[in-house]
Amino acid sequence: MARKTDAVFKAVVNDTDPSNGGKSYAVEVKGANYNHFLGKKIGDVVDGQFVGEGDHSLLGYKLQITGGSDRTGTPMRRDVEGGNRQAVLVTEGVGFKAHKLVRKKGERYRYRYSGLRKRRFFRGNTITQDTVQLNLKVVDAGKKSLGDIFGGEADSSDSKES
Repeated sequence: MARKTDAVFKAVVNDTDPSNGGKSYAVEVKGANYNHFLGKKIGDVVDGQFVGEGDHSLLGYKLQITGGSDRTGTPMRRDVEGGNRQAVLVTEGVGFKAHKLVRKKGERYRYRYSGLRKRRFFRGNTITQDTVQLNLKVVDAGKKSLGDIFGGEADSSDSKES
């Protein structure tokens, strides 16, 4: 269980404006703003004033919760109810890529099998005190762009991964 001193979310705000290159910005959410997110679910739209502090506040923005993870890296999943950790039998999708990596002659190959399923652990769709990271998407932009607010402090998670 989280202690009072650990009452912090790392909110990753993704800029959906294509002119900004789809950058993401990491912001800490703590204090009274932290309590505002508890009990919210994936898909809920929140006011941007609860993300950031002072000059980095997203006043005028509307943000949608798209996911998150706990301290062990277990991802949240939209179709799992509650905030607890559950084992789910999944096919290809969130949390499971449904391919097997095989090495042949020094090269790596991906083989996809139809009907491949695995049991994986996921967090429910409700934000609890065990949640550490939140993924947020801009639904309605404010007057200032995110680049101006954060001054180019783009998160390193916007790099291309396969």
